[in-house]
Amino acid sequence: MLKKNEEYIVDIIDNGFQGEGIAKIDGITVFIDQAIKGEKIKIKILKVQKNFAYGKIIELIKKSKTRVEADCSTYNRCGGCNLRHIEYKETLNIKKSIVQNCMNKALKKEVKINDVIGMKNPLHYRNKLQYPLGMNEQNNPVMGVFSARTHNIIPTEKCFIQNEKCEEIAKDIFEFIKQNNISVYNEKMLKGTVRHIVIRIGIKTNEILVTLVINEDKLEDKKLVEYITKRHPEIKSIVKNFNTKNTNVILGDKTKVIYGDGYIYDILEDYKFKISSLSFYQVNPIQTEILYNTAIKYAGDNSDKTALDLYCGIGTIGIFAAKHFKKIYGIEIVEEAIKDAKENAKINKIENAEFYAGDVEEVLPKIIEKENIEPSVVFVDPPRKGLDNKTIKVLKGLKPEKIIYISCNPSTLARDLALLDEDYDIKEIQPVDMFPFTSHVENVCTLKLFN
Repeated sequence: MLKKNEEYIVDIIDNGFQGEGIAKIDGITVFIDQAIKGEKIKIKILKVQKNFAYGKIIELIKKSKTRVEADCSTYNRCGGCNLRHIEYKETLNIKKSIVQNCMNKALKKEVKINDVIGMKNPLHYRNKLQYPLGMNEQNNPVMGVFSARTHNIIPTEKCFIQNEKCEEIAKDIFEFIKQNNISVYNEKMLKGTVRHIVIRIGIKTNEILVTLVINEDKLEDKKLVEYITKRHPEIKSIVKNFNTKNTNVILGDKTKVIYGDGYIYDILEDYKFKISSLSFYQVNPIQTEILYNTAIKYAGDNSDKTALDLYCGIGTIGIFAAKHFKKIYGIEIVEEAIKDAKENAKINKIENAEFYAGDVEEVLPKIIEKENIEPSVVFVDPPRKGLDNKTIKVLKGLKPEKIIYISCNPSTLARDLALLDEDYDIKEIQPVDMFPFTSHVENVCTLKLFN
């Protein structure tokens, strides 16, 4: 029987869904952070559960050829990345295996998984920075990233996945907060003014939107706005977002514009998109172009047919796909995103796309009835929890010729495919590396209706 604090020498037989190493001791699975398949390692057992355990590396006896020295000084404590100790090319192989394992577990038949499409330059790729603020043990304000599996904030000096300009602005705002004795949020006491600094940049336009997430409206913002816009004239807008809830969710529902118009623009391929603080917009626009073009290629030519874009956000996929269809209908629960989607259609002179706000499972049947539509293709890009049963039921009833499923979570994708595979042939899955050096992987999957 495994015991906490005991030491063992183990062979790493695989990498798990979070990129962690997997070993077996007396038939019990042991998960070890930063261990790589093929390595022999001395480990210490940290925690023992009924059927599995967690261990940590004490000594590397036989190293993997793909192991590299992590380039980040806070890597071992930070929860932002978890694969910086592995050569980038090998991280793509690990992600392909993660997708393959999910499919093997959930599906009775084999599905073709293509090689992961990686980034040419997988550094500083995020267009959205979200840094929490809080107090450290010495009762001093800190800003950075939560350490893995905790809410302790690791002060961030240089982050290799954040946009460098966004990081510079965040540091300047934090300096202003400290110098002017503006209080930061204390999670235990639920008091303090500034909770998060969120900064978005249009990678192609260089426009910047700053969102200050505040717990109480005590922020005298005039001096801050003056200070930060002088230092960084690229800032197009600054908004306050109000979040007074005791929650892990970063943004509240209500915002107030304190500088500019409350939004910025970015460009994907030939299309311009308006982005506000509450809009969903993919965080890696370089890979997003690849992702969307793959989805449209899989959909094929449908110039005389209708498509649905479910969970459409600010209309990005629908707008990309519009020229390939006679008509496209988008649905999204966030009303502000739908306002942006309608505006984005106008900006890009797209006249054959309509967007509706509401819950997919409630709005979709109404549109189908009202418009009397029979979509040939349905694009779905749901949140991490995947499709709900009602939407799957609606899709099964609609029987579109193709479903193009874009997913950021291979396990919920596999679960949903298992519910659809009696009606649909799962043609192939194309993983795209949207989040280099993390264990996340985005996938585009084509489902074709059986004749």
